[in-house]
Amino acid sequence: MDPLAVPDESARAIERIAEEAREYLAALPEAPVRSPRSNEVADGFDGGLPAEGVGTSAALEELLGGLEAPVGSRGPRFFHWVMGGVTPAALGADWLTSLIDQNAGGWEASPLASRLEKVSLGWLLELFELPSDWGGVLTTGATMAHFTALAGARQWWGEQQDVDIGADGVSGLPAMPVLTSRFVHVTALKVLAMLGVGRERFTDCSDDEGRLDPAKLEAELQALGGRPAIVIANAGEVNAGQFDPIRQASEIAREHGAWLHVDGAFGLFARLSPRTAPLADGVELADSVISDGHKWLNVPFDCGFAFIREEALLRSVFAAGAAYLPEAQDDRPIYAFQAPELSRRARSLAVWATLRAYGRDGYRAIVERCLDNAAHLARLVDEAEDCELLQPAPLNVVFFRYRPTDVPEEELDELNLRIEEQVLTDGRVYVGTTHWGGALGFRPAFVNWRTTPEDAELVLETVRDIGSRVAARV
Repeated sequence: MDPLAVPDESARAIERIAEEAREYLAALPEAPVRSPRSNEVADGFDGGLPAEGVGTSAALEELLGGLEAPVGSRGPRFFHWVMGGVTPAALGADWLTSLIDQNAGGWEASPLASRLEKVSLGWLLELFELPSDWGGVLTTGATMAHFTALAGARQWWGEQQDVDIGADGVSGLPAMPVLTSRFVHVTALKVLAMLGVGRERFTDCSDDEGRLDPAKLEAELQALGGRPAIVIANAGEVNAGQFDPIRQASEIAREHGAWLHVDGAFGLFARLSPRTAPLADGVELADSVISDGHKWLNVPFDCGFAFIREEALLRSVFAAGAAYLPEAQDDRPIYAFQAPELSRRARSLAVWATLRAYGRDGYRAIVERCLDNAAHLARLVDEAEDCELLQPAPLNVVFFRYRPTDVPEEELDELNLRIEEQVLTDGRVYVGTTHWGGALGFRPAFVNWRTTPEDAELVLETVRDIGSRVAARV
């Protein structure tokens, strides 16, 4: 069915989705986080490509019939991984983004998206108390933010050896030294693979707890004898929200002429509250920093930010020239020349709208509410006789396990895995496990603006309820 052969159904399609959105949002706070039929409903979408389409309305009705399949990741009781919800302003702006369907590659393609990206990046630098003269760009998330920033770092590394990697590649250069800790996230390692460095080719400078050890970092940089290197420090590792000593790392890196890159996918938001800002002290001394928008900023997937002290390095890597492409001007940036994609979704509308709507104080309130919820759960775990807090909770991740007194230590990992299987299908909350420091436990992460203390309490209640039944059958 050719859409041009029937009257334009765009407005009706939007109206139909809006009807469903009202019901969905009204039910969200109390709805199960995952339906027991989610797999069955998702598997129902099958079959070959139809020769004749069913039309706009029928296709949308089929799609809406699948709403039991998604997990409630934007709701207040989703604690798996580190995934935020969507603020009302960001939701409205994201719908508008789809309506106007802009390519945010540059000013000529979309003056609005480009201007809002420039303004939003400036606001984010201010929000995170980073130097106002840094450059930046919006990306799809932490992985591409790492890719963007570390590609800039690699360009810098080449220039220290009189090689323009963006133009001439890495042929003939030695391996690029990368030094980090066991806090390093899988996305950074994935990017090292994509950049040709190798995900296994980093030097571990960790202490016994996995944190970056300044003495080891100093010794490794000294051993390089002044050769350029990249240091990756981590602001908020994913298992328990711990931090590398960023200020010390930045001072050591600067002393030895190394590049410091900081992974602040969610931990960069620690800078918004006086209670947690010391954890991320020294980030402003780094050479590049990344963070995610679809985590604590609570904007829709997908969104991330890459910030860099020397913006020209990004253009050296990502600039693209062709007869049909415009040239960048200082007041008319072409962000496609500072990031991997030439075709870019206009993420800036949602970022700008949510920052404009709630401002610094609103985001401080969101962060501190999440801090309170995490601290509340950590206290409850400490008080529970059948649970154990496995690490302190300095930020927003609580790492704990179910530990009844009559279960031997060697059986606890298996017990908690069995509990997790049922928690993920139970529907009350959605939270998974991780293995860290020799123990397996749950790691609820608090980043959703809707979450309340009662939601936090339900995490422990659900784990203990299911745990008691699973342990009774062991």
